[in-house]
Order: sequence, then structure tokens, then C-alpha cells
Amino acid sequence: MLLSVIIPVFNEADTLTMTIARVREALRRVTWEIIFVNDGSTDNSLEIIRRAALLDPRIRAINFSRNFGHQAAITAGLDFAEGDAVAVMDADLQDPPELLPQMLELLKQGYDVVSPRRMSRRGETLFKKWTAAFFYRVMARIVNGNLSVDVGDFRLFSRRAVLAIRGFRERHRFMRGLVAWLGLKEAVLPFERQPRAAGETKYSTWKMLRFAWTAISSFSALPLRLSIAAGVILSCSGFLYLFRVLYLALFTYTLVPGWASIVVLQCIFSGMILLALGAIGDYVARTYEQSKGRPLYVVGSAVNCDTVRGEIPSASLVLVTENNHVPAIRFSA
Repeated sequence: MLLSVIIPVFNEADTLTMTIARVREALRRVTWEIIFVNDGSTDNSLEIIRRAALLDPRIRAINFSRNFGHQAAITAGLDFAEGDAVAVMDADLQDPPELLPQMLELLKQGYDVVSPRRMSRRGETLFKKWTAAFFYRVMARIVNGNLSVDVGDFRLFSRRAVLAIRGFRERHRFMRGLVAWLGLKEAVLPFERQPRAAGETKYSTWKMLRFAWTAISSFSALPLRLSIAAGVILSCSGFLYLFRVLYLALFTYTLVPGWASIVVLQCIFSGMILLALGAIGDYVARTYEQSKGRPLYVVGSAVNCDTVRGEIPSASLVLVTENNHVPAIRFSA
């Protein structure tokens, strides 16, 4: 059985040497290949990956022409993986490669997906832990109730699971949701997540918010429904306030002319309208971007990737192959 290990890389030069060594050590009794996907790194990550790939043909390197994002990097790795089993893990060693043999044993028992679940999140702030817990529980309700809580992109897939995931070519991708949506047989393996081996996280608060919004909007119209619900509540409150004003105007002498209440109500309703329009606009923009049919990623160069299993939909060009003089390979866009 050939195991393909997909490792997206974005400015991980401090950890790559350790990552390669630990994966090799963990998979001594396994036939393996490592597919590094360089997602537009600005440090010397690409040089480290290229050097390792030229020294060991089992290491393959895919270099994006620019930064396309973590989810696109995972997609590219799955597109190029040739293994009977395919693992996805991060380069920062928070996903321990020593867990891979145990995951393979579960896969051999008939599971299509093996998902390590984080029992702890060492090295992370309380804010990150609380927001992550809230996010996973909300998404578990949205994605047909099948999303595994506290499970990230660290997973092992069977060959048929990989072939099924390759069929999804949507532009705004939430891979964890796509795996849950498939509904394939899944095993959950608890583990203790370690702090980063070196360097800093590449997911800022803003990127995490964008990721959460992509996840929610990709699988649900919940934001639109929430805006409808909020609009109904505010409208009912406005009518109740109107009845109060009419009562004060007709039956009492306590009504004082003023603008405060009008301003408050105007701000509330105007804000609600803009919020609803913004949600609708974002959905329309995503539909527009998908309709253009642009590729999910563009490969600028590759090492040890001179054999291709055919056309890859929604992918662009391999411009240079660096291990030999194989001509450039064109994929369908």
C-alpha cells in the first residue's frame, strides 16, 4: 500500500527539516510519498522543499505561482496524490506524523476516513479555544450533523474517498465540510495536539474570521435566514413602538416632540437593511466568482511530478518540471 502524505506549506522554513525527518521516521515500515504544496511562501521554504525532492524521488514538490490559500493547497495535493491512502497534515508538527501508522490500521479495518480529534489544544489562547469550540458546534449543525467536532484538516482518506473529493471543484472551499457532506464511513481517533515546533501561526484573527464565513456560507443560507429573522423582530418592535406613540399622542399629554427616538429607530433599521444587503451581496459575489470558471490554483513549477493521471479540472499549468526535461504539462481550466 502506497501512502501519500500531503503537506501544505506557507512560510514554514523553520520546521520543514524537522517535519521531513519525523515523517520518514514514523513511516519506516510503510511505502510512502510526500507531496509538499508550496502556497506562495516568501521565505526559503521552496528551496528546502526543492532540495529535499531532488535528493529523494519519494518527495514531490508543487509550487504555486502565488498564494492561493490553504484549502486550495490541500486540493492540489489530492489532485496529484497517487497513493492507495492519502493523509493531509500541516507542516508545523502540531499534527504528529507518529499517528499515521495507527491511522492506517484503522483504514484497513474498512473506514474511508480517519479523523484525529484534538483532545487538547496546547499553545493556543483561551480566545482561540473558545471560538474554535463555538465554530465547530455551529458547523456540526449546519453540515447535516455529520461534521466531527474538534477535527481539523489532519485526516487520512481511502482511495475512493479521494476520488469522491476530487469531484468537488467549487471555488470557495471548506474541506472539512466537504468530507462530512460525503457521509463516508469515518473513524475518530483522539490525540493530544502539541504546540508548534517553531515559528508562528499563519492564521491571524482576520483569516480565521474569513475562514469561518467561507465555511458557513458554503454550506448554508443561515446568514440570510438570520437577517430575515432579525428583520422580522425589528419590524415587530417598530410597530409596537408605533402603537405606543399613537396612544401617547391620542390619550395623554406627556408626548414630547423630539428626534431621539426617530434617530434610534432609523439607525437600527438602516443597519439591519445594510446587513441583509451585504449578506445577499456576498452570496451573489460568490456565485459570480464560481461562474467565471477560473482555476482553483496555478502551478508554477514542480519537482518529481512529471507523470500525470490525466487532465485535472479547474487547474492551470505546470510551467516547469525541475527534475528532468519533461515538456510543460497543460491541465484543463
